[in-house]
Amino acid sequence: MDHSTIQIELKENGVAVWTLNHPPSNTIHDELLEDLQKCIEDVSSRPEVRVIVIRSAHPKIFLAGMDIKMMVSKGSEQINRPGSIAASSRRLQQVLKELEQLPKPVIAAISGHALGGGCELALACDFRIMSAGSIGLTEISLGLIPGGGGTQRLVRLLGRAKATELIFLGRRLSAEEAAAYGLVTKTVSPETFNVEVMTFADRLAKGAIQAMGLAKACLLAAEDREGNGYTLESEAFEQTFTTGEPMEGLAAFFSKRPANFIACSDRYRLHS
Repeated sequence: MDHSTIQIELKENGVAVWTLNHPPSNTIHDELLEDLQKCIEDVSSRPEVRVIVIRSAHPKIFLAGMDIKMMVSKGSEQINRPGSIAASSRRLQQVLKELEQLPKPVIAAISGHALGGGCELALACDFRIMSAGSIGLTEISLGLIPGGGGTQRLVRLLGRAKATELIFLGRRLSAEEAAAYGLVTKTVSPETFNVEVMTFADRLAKGAIQAMGLAKACLLAAEDREGNGYTLESEAFEQTFTTGEPMEGLAAFFSKRPANFIACSDRYRLHS
């Protein structure tokens, strides 16, 4: 059953295709998170669904990240409701962790930009197949840090040194660069993208899905050190809003000018 921001198609081979469609720029919003959680709950109880492919209806954007206008609103709420931003971070973490823990293979089919929260969603998938666009945790350019589990998953995937470089510099990697770092599973040409994604998904669907689910649980258990990093990330994500950097970064974004984090004015500060 389709949702307002996600269209669902079940192929005969047991591959479920989830198409993200939140116009105009495919941002992460409360409605999309709610629909994503419903999709996760639905496939969890459907044995005929063997593999999930997540793709975008937008030709140039896989998923753009958190809705910036919503983030501005959340930042304003922080003045009167301490903890509201950390709660939003935990909500995103929760949904992506449920996606990560699905006992079935999940493929992120990336044919456009996957930045910020879009990259975090891709990191929560088992495989990332990319043809075009760019990918990266770019929150630092707005004076923020990843808030959907990105700091934890990127370290687990690439190691601390590479993760630090990519997050501190806000690197936007091309498909080829991402493959060189080990961030994506494979790169394919735009012309053969859809065929290669579905061929890869079909190969998985023909495999021992239950064994894959058990192996996946074991792999995750080996990586997750009681989830303390997620709690720290939520608290740190909220802490960024006590500085002037997010308001400077967001103001610069809307004004289409470079952000000047060095000279952030105290008038942007939410509280000391």
